[in-house]
Amino acid sequence: MEYFKKKIEIAGKEFVIESGKVAKQANGSCTVRLGETIVLVAVVASKDLKPGIDFTPLTVDYREKTYAVGKIPGGFFKREAKPRDSEILVSRLIDRSIRPLFPECWKNETQVFAGVLSHDGENNSDIVSILGASIALYTSDLPFTTPITSVRIGKVNGRLIVNPSISEQKLSVLDLVVSGTDEALTMVEAGAQELAEAEMLEALNFAREIIKEICLVQKKLPTKVKVSVEEPQYNVALRTDIEAEAIEKAEFSVTIKEKNERDFFWTSFKKDISARLLKKYPEELPATIDIILEDIFYKKARELVLNKKIRTDGRGLKEIRPITCETDVLSRAHGSSLFTRGHTQALVTVTLGTPSDMQVMDELAGEYKERFMLHYNFPGFATGEPKSERSTTRREIGHGNLAKRALKPILPNEEDFGYTIRIVSDILESNGSSSMASVCGGSLALFNAGVPVKSSCAGIAMGLVKKDDNYVILTDIMEMEDHLGDMDFKVAGTKNGITALQMDIKISGLTTEILAQALDQAKHGRFYILDKMDAVISFPKSNLSNYAPRMVTLTIPQNKIGELIGPGGKNIRRLQEDNGVKIDIEETGKVFISGTELAGIDCVKEYVEFMATEAEIGKIYNAKITKLMPFGAFAEILPGKEGLIHISQFSNQRTKKVEDVVREGDEVKVKVIEIDKQGRINLSVKAAN
Repeated sequence: MEYFKKKIEIAGKEFVIESGKVAKQANGSCTVRLGETIVLVAVVASKDLKPGIDFTPLTVDYREKTYAVGKIPGGFFKREAKPRDSEILVSRLIDRSIRPLFPECWKNETQVFAGVLSHDGENNSDIVSILGASIALYTSDLPFTTPITSVRIGKVNGRLIVNPSISEQKLSVLDLVVSGTDEALTMVEAGAQELAEAEMLEALNFAREIIKEICLVQKKLPTKVKVSVEEPQYNVALRTDIEAEAIEKAEFSVTIKEKNERDFFWTSFKKDISARLLKKYPEELPATIDIILEDIFYKKARELVLNKKIRTDGRGLKEIRPITCETDVLSRAHGSSLFTRGHTQALVTVTLGTPSDMQVMDELAGEYKERFMLHYNFPGFATGEPKSERSTTRREIGHGNLAKRALKPILPNEEDFGYTIRIVSDILESNGSSSMASVCGGSLALFNAGVPVKSSCAGIAMGLVKKDDNYVILTDIMEMEDHLGDMDFKVAGTKNGITALQMDIKISGLTTEILAQALDQAKHGRFYILDKMDAVISFPKSNLSNYAPRMVTLTIPQNKIGELIGPGGKNIRRLQEDNGVKIDIEETGKVFISGTELAGIDCVKEYVEFMATEAEIGKIYNAKITKLMPFGAFAEILPGKEGLIHISQFSNQRTKKVEDVVREGDEVKVKVIEIDKQGRINLSVKAAN
């Protein structure tokens, strides 16, 4: 492996690439450095192809080691175990960026590993990893001949920023990650604060120009001799026999409107012809026949759309499948909905919790608490297939994150609604675009739960079928159209703008005009769905569910936190036990009081308010005598606040003994006459009367 070191400047930031120094037994490897963030990327592939498959067997693993930030892993086990959701999401970003650029006939097991060696807390490692994956693949002997790069685009104060730092991202109304070659985009992932379509298109075009420059620099890097990849050679006689029957059957099959009927017809035909041809050609593999049949079906389905402008299920190119919306479908859930679009159905629930229910996120960039969670589940029965439910798949994590991104901008601020929010989307039936169904169902369930969201939010999946200059953009694609199409383009948002966008592209030559048309077509589709949703529920419910916890939020001075907690937590435990509530206190002084009984919440609220109140000179209080002394008596005027009534301040007449006028537990009216420099309070009974 030839050693080289290269520096690339991107928008004033220097990326340092080094190859040929480490991981030299891999097919290709490199390290990429941005600031003090360093990522090692290595790629390996098997020597022989994997027979009987019709896809590229690519695996991408992105991993973060805590030594990168000088930490030891928390918890019982002191080594990194299964990848966190954030690591899986970056793995998917890399995979989606590079997968379209492998030759279709590449069937060798391939793995891309990206590991974070150092992280400075300011420069994102995901963009660095995608660039590293491109360089490691392009300079290797694998048949990856078109370099890519990825940039993140932010928007702060109306200005687009390239690869913003982590601190700048917190101020940005846009988080857009774009990957592409010098000729075309390959992947887009975005979250936004209701951005207009024109603004999103401007950001995409801005990213495209930067990507082009970086890819041209990569093309000058030294590369190994590439392994040759040969197109699969099928038995000519076998293919002729298959085409003699399959072309006509495929042409008929792609016009069957009902999914189950279409699947049954084509599957039955495949079984029948495969059984007959394997007797005639016993040396052939069943997978070979299946690949040829699926290729015929794929071409006929595309021809139907491109040449006849007809969709398999009979819809118009911009027509959306029938939609039904229901809310309050589960009595015990705090909010619920059932969103159905064609043969895609999502059961979505909302559960409200207290701040202690927030998820602690231990990431390389630092630890924080997440108050909004969205979990997406895709069981096998959703597509009529048996599938064991063992662990959450990468696809489920990715789809859930997309739906979460879409809904997060419409949530109320934590200051206005302090609840922790968990949404669960269970896909009960799927024929494409289940992530967007989760967005729609999630919005309906939030309304049903009484969460004061800013507006309703919907999502729609767009598709593209293109050959040369002839292309068709499809609204609300189903599963088959996703498979046969050249672009999967998901857009979610409100009537004010886009909140999330995800795009995977399988072809080059995607022009700005096509993107603009797709965005505009998606906008019309989104508005249509929003109208359908608003017809069912257009405002959040005024009351929370009877089963949801009630909560009030107060803010006390930070120097009062210890007083509220009490020595060893004695005071806060007493308040919780006596009133049946739960109290959460933040370092900022914010206090959350939650429970099922309003009386208990109100009692604690009153106590905290009084406790946080400072005594005022000249103000009269109803006080309780707490302790008698020879020189006077101590009285509590506010929770936890006592003052001294000197023996001379009980009456205008001379008082011989304190016991002559008051006893412990007596209630008296007092006036604050002095607060000294040490904060000691002096009270007077005679001045209050």
